[in-house]
Amino acid sequence: MAEWAGAEQGARLLAGRIREQRERLALLEGAVRDAEADAVHQMRIACRRLRGALRAYGAEFAGVGGELRWLGGVLGEERDCEVQGELLVAAARELPAELGPERVAEWLGQWRAERAGRARTATLLALDSERYAALRHRLAELPGEATPVRTLRALAHRERRRARRLLVAGATDEQLHRARKAAKWARYLGEVGGPEAFTGRMKAWQDQLGRHQDSVVARAALRELAGRPGADPFPLGVLYARQLAVAEETRVSR
Repeated sequence: MAEWAGAEQGARLLAGRIREQRERLALLEGAVRDAEADAVHQMRIACRRLRGALRAYGAEFAGVGGELRWLGGVLGEERDCEVQGELLVAAARELPAELGPERVAEWLGQWRAERAGRARTATLLALDSERYAALRHRLAELPGEATPVRTLRALAHRERRRARRLLVAGATDEQLHRARKAAKWARYLGEVGGPEAFTGRMKAWQDQLGRHQDSVVARAALRELAGRPGADPFPLGVLYARQLAVAEETRVSR
């Protein structure tokens, strides 16, 4: 699409997006329960895209959006285990030989397995809960036709401006995290009815800031791991320093 959809077309596109992602969410539930590869990630994305579309309606669907945020948060714990575990184990294997890379990787792998087991249990409990059943019921009752309070263009550009305001020299990790989320919402709205150039730019910001956030989470995990029994502080410190370097490399300018 070369330009933003108008108000009427945008309303139709948003309604289609909601139907599409609602159906996708329901289909992915079985895949998540069966622990199929990448299913948790895809279900989490469906939650986000559905939330992004509902944001165009203002307070009307805020309650449903809040419950989707809860579900996405639960799925995010399991997804973060996958991403952070793989990231740290792979990084450990790249340590100098004198630091015992395979030994460190094995130790981190055990930590990853423990954490993943807890997150997996939490995911299944959430999917079996009355809260999730109520969410599915509310999603099924969403009206097929509703009037957005903002156009796609207005809402997407508001999120882009929010991201730009946060991308300042010396921005904190929290500011960059908020900028990533704003770029993500702008991207999802662009996917519905915006120009490809806008959507691509927002995706690039989101991806780069996402790598920065991965480094933030990895550093937090390494600080926690340094206090665990059997921890070898020196190689963990080397991994921490490398993640600091990643954080600097992935800062996004406006």
